[in-house]
Amino acid sequence: MANSGKGEITQLLARWEQGESGAVEALAPLVYDQLHAIAEAYLHKERPDHTLQATAVVNEVFIDLLRLRRLSLRDRAHFFTFAAQLTRRVLIDSARKAKSEKRGLGWQRAPLDAELAWLGGESAESLDLSQALNDLAEFDPLKTRMVELHYFLGCTVEETAEILEISSRTVERSLHFSLAWLRRRLGG
Repeated sequence: MANSGKGEITQLLARWEQGESGAVEALAPLVYDQLHAIAEAYLHKERPDHTLQATAVVNEVFIDLLRLRRLSLRDRAHFFTFAAQLTRRVLIDSARKAKSEKRGLGWQRAPLDAELAWLGGESAESLDLSQALNDLAEFDPLKTRMVELHYFLGCTVEETAEILEISSRTVERSLHFSLAWLRRRLGG
């Protein structure tokens, strides 16, 4: 993740928290391309006939942001952590919708990454993963943020460490632990 716009993003977040109209709209061009690239990279792992498009995922994230009139996000790192949670929610909502389809043509998800390949592509497994991540968040919210940043937003270990202001080695160890915990929790 590039450092360009870091100060400007933080300033816009402060203006948004103060309720300034247009702050989110000014923020969008600074982060949209990056969020779109992340969503596109994630969706390339999906089946060729999946229904979600990167633009739709990012647009849903921004719609969710616009619904929140005033939000307290301290800085760029906090914004991207929150965006990871919103992205996860968009993907999970899509999985829930597909699961509820009566025609039986449900959306099949590919694993988030090679490390999560033990998960199948069933929507029910996506929902189980979401619940497991919620359980992990109760146990250790920082580890959950690392998983969200690394697997949902596509941040590298180094980028995740930079955003969370911790060492890369800590991120590596925590991701290793989190994956083992998720495997055990999900019976994989």
